[in-house]
Amino acid sequence: KNTMAVNVIKEKCKGCTKCIKSCPFEAITMEGKLAVIGTACTGCGQCIEVCPFGAVEKTEEEKEGKDLSVYKGVWVFAEQRDGKLMQVAVELLGEGRKLAVAVGCELCAVLCGSGVENLADELFEYGADKVYYADAPELKQYTTDGYTKVIYEAITSYRPEIVLLGATHIGRDLGPCLAVKCNTGLTADCTKLEIDPETKGIMQTRPAFGGNLMATIVCPNHRPQMSTVRPGVMEKAAREPGRKGQLIKLEAKFAENDIRTKVLEVVKSAKEMVSLTDAEVIVSGGMGLGKPEGFKLLKHLADRFGGTVASSRASVDAGWIDHAYQVGQTGTTVKPKIYFACGISGAIQHVAGMQNSGLIVAINTNENAPIFDIADIGIVGDLYKVIPAIIEEIDKLPQD
Repeated sequence: KNTMAVNVIKEKCKGCTKCIKSCPFEAITMEGKLAVIGTACTGCGQCIEVCPFGAVEKTEEEKEGKDLSVYKGVWVFAEQRDGKLMQVAVELLGEGRKLAVAVGCELCAVLCGSGVENLADELFEYGADKVYYADAPELKQYTTDGYTKVIYEAITSYRPEIVLLGATHIGRDLGPCLAVKCNTGLTADCTKLEIDPETKGIMQTRPAFGGNLMATIVCPNHRPQMSTVRPGVMEKAAREPGRKGQLIKLEAKFAENDIRTKVLEVVKSAKEMVSLTDAEVIVSGGMGLGKPEGFKLLKHLADRFGGTVASSRASVDAGWIDHAYQVGQTGTTVKPKIYFACGISGAIQHVAGMQNSGLIVAINTNENAPIFDIADIGIVGDLYKVIPAIIEEIDKLPQD
């Protein structure tokens, strides 16, 4: 593989610092009277254009490339907790199947745990052709070292070309550790995954610059290609009862210091558990509520639909509601059938987490609020009058 590198010709450099000012990546520093190109350099060539002495040049470097043809198959990390398969694993199998068909390869799942072999049957029914299973007492609870070790060893042995993980607390921890050990890239929080028909490489799309831009990222020279995907973004795989596949047992042996952390106790929060990703109707509130008590009104509306309340980041920051209810870029991504946005202005970071909802109903006193740009139904008015009116109409409907 040939790659471009930018170099300073020492004899020509006069130390004028014009190149430093021109560099958009702050990759150039002065050592004495000599400009030095650092590792942040992307080879954009800005410095070459501004140098009045012709002291900066681009050169081609020969780099030994990996043989990419030996990497085959799409792998999905089948996250489980307490012996229960996480829904994001089912979503990844649905997406993984589309990618595997486009590439023309197998769809595999990687399962780690202790005594959870029964989940392999579930994974086969959801579309996995193979399940790689690491079974050890040390894997009962997730630890960074334990899971990274067995999955990295499996990747080294079986060489998948694509590895997908859910962007959960576990996936966001495990993904980067695996990517570093495999010397490959990782694209986090992808909202769309496609296969390039020419290269058969994966095109990973994610929001950039606070959601103002969608960036499509490729990983041309390294394998596996790795992505994390937020729960609730991809379509779940259809379950085919009785479907079978091949179970492959992975080596899971640990020396004394292989796992540097010990899980002493798992304390589950006593608060009501929120499942925003599974809710079909969500009634979400923002700063337009004016007070934390407003969420009680939203809950009355949500209860009529058997749904749940949610919130914008501002309401969480104000201490009105727990972070578990937050929808948006730094919260949960949701895709309910109906999403009520009550007193939410529609900042791009919030929209990124709910724009794929089936029907979006916005209630806001400000008719110019950006939320109305994406709403299917927009109601300009005081939510403390509008919502009781909606509830009243619902209560008039026949109960069946």
